Amino acid sequence: MKISGFTFTRNATKLYYPVKASIECLLLLVDEFIVVLGNCDSDDETEMEIKSIQSDKIKIIRTVWNWEKYPTGQEYAHQTDIAKEACTGDWLFYIQSDEVVHERYLQVIRENCEKYLDDKKVDGFLFKYRHFWGDYDHYVLSHAWYPREIRIIRNDPEIHSWRDAQSFRRMPGFDGFDYYKKENTTKLNVVEIDAYIFHYGFVRPPQIMQKKRKNHNTNYSGVDSTKQMFKNEGEFFDYGDLSKIKRYKDTHPSVMKEFIERFNWKHQLRFSPLTEKIKLQKHEKIKYRFLSFIEQNFLRGNLLFGFRNYNRIKK
Repeated sequence: MKISGFTFTRNATKLYYPVKASIECLLLLVDEFIVVLGNCDSDDETEMEIKSIQSDKIKIIRTVWNWEKYPTGQEYAHQTDIAKEACTGDWLFYIQSDEVVHERYLQVIRENCEKYLDDKKVDGFLFKYRHFWGDYDHYVLSHAWYPREIRIIRNDPEIHSWRDAQSFRRMPGFDGFDYYKKENTTKLNVVEIDAYIFHYGFVRPPQIMQKKRKNHNTNYSGVDSTKQMFKNEGEFFDYGDLSKIKRYKDTHPSVMKEFIERFNWKHQLRFSPLTEKIKLQKHEKIKYRFLSFIEQNFLRGNLLFGFRNYNRIKK
């Protein structure tokens, strides 16, 4: 059995992605790791960061992103597919550059890959998610966030990245352009692994978090839309009242140690409500708080009315 790791990235160090940890966390599990590296800005050091890992398992493929050809986030899926197609393993472990796997889960992941290697009814594996927010001591558990997602897929040419690279679908005869396509596509049949993906996409210094949000929105909707969306926002992202967010009291992946030691923006975070009226984050709104309460207390964390891009197979 051979397992490949794969990812895409661009301007990771400039936008505070833990890309090094994201790759390192899988090197004990995978036989190769494919990194599709986009055309980074001159003040970005992502390539240097990746090369500092010094592993002969890592292969870098350089690309140029084209948002006109692949608009509304589809370039993310396109870059994911480039990386996927370069993989040679039986199973392919996709990880985004703000995601990290704790070493405690590597054994159970390998065991599942071995167990279902010859079971062609299984297209891949589903992981639970821990969405950290603001710092490394708080995480969001809310209807506003996806609780699970596919991160390991079988090496099958009909399986492609879908929409904006959050997930995968079986897409026979895919034309290579319309990643939002639903017609003649099917959801993957997946087994859930008892393991978490640690998602650090919303753990950045507030100023960089705001820059990342603007960059992300520009990639989806263009410059004009982004200017309009952020016209009433300042330079710093407001994470809201962290005292209302769940505390995380366990360990982080060991590969995150160096990155976590950089944390120096606690003084910019809030741990109490403001007196003036402010724009609430999605998970702070009453609607989502109510739905989250129902889901966590009565539905074992499963989303009520939530969209699932997979068919979960019971073991």
